[in-house]
Amino acid sequence: MRELREIGLVEGDLPRVYAAQAAGCAPVVRAIEAGLDHPEPVRPDTIAKSIAIGNPADGFQVIQCVKDTGGGGAAVSDDQIVDAIQLLAETEGIFTEPAGGTTLAAAADLIRRGVIPRDESIVVCVTGNGYKTAEVVADRITRPVHLSRAFKDFEAWHESRQALA
Repeated sequence: MRELREIGLVEGDLPRVYAAQAAGCAPVVRAIEAGLDHPEPVRPDTIAKSIAIGNPADGFQVIQCVKDTGGGGAAVSDDQIVDAIQLLAETEGIFTEPAGGTTLAAAADLIRRGVIPRDESIVVCVTGNGYKTAEVVADRITRPVHLSRAFKDFEAWHESRQALA
């Protein structure tokens, strides 16, 4: 956005950028909280495997971007990530993977702590599909019924459900 403003394609204030990481792998957020310019490497321990980068190559640039825009960061637990995945699915019909759950959980945490004002317009980036890592919510959903393609199997299943009701 800064570069787009510099070349005249956009005007106005830059949006604030916030970093969202899983608590089990949060070198950028920890560096921001400690006032550091470079993240200290960590050993990842989180369900959010796609963002579990203990020594991010672009950590310095991310920290600078967050600082330059007046943003901040949040590191959220695996439980908060799964809660956010479930919330997004229940309220918006979007099934995301743990990285998307991390961004939503971090946004909620930042709002709850007053870092992001409750009336602020925000954009939460959710790009990953939950079917890649459905096992992280397997204990929170109803198990699917596996039937053959034969209609008689469906009828038998349906009749058994009717008998229970």
